[in-house]
Amino acid sequence: MMGGCPKCKTASGVLFLLLGLAFLLADWGVWGFWNISWYSALFVLMGVVSLAKCKCKDCMAMCMPMGSSKGRKR
Repeated sequence: MMGGCPKCKTASGVLFLLLGLAFLLADWGVWGFWNISWYSALFVLMGVVSLAKCKCKDCMAMCMPMGSSKGRKR
């Protein structure tokens, strides 16, 4: 989940921090929102982050095996 380029790691870290702060504020009674459980929100966020990383060219380049290139004839 945390693999990927530095840009995606930063973006996903910020999203997880915001989600954590939102549920912390809900626990403290400062902000009541949507009445959803934390694990449902976490699974949705994990899915969004995973889909975003699949579309990131930098992350895809990091995951490609060394020496392989798309469309290369043997």
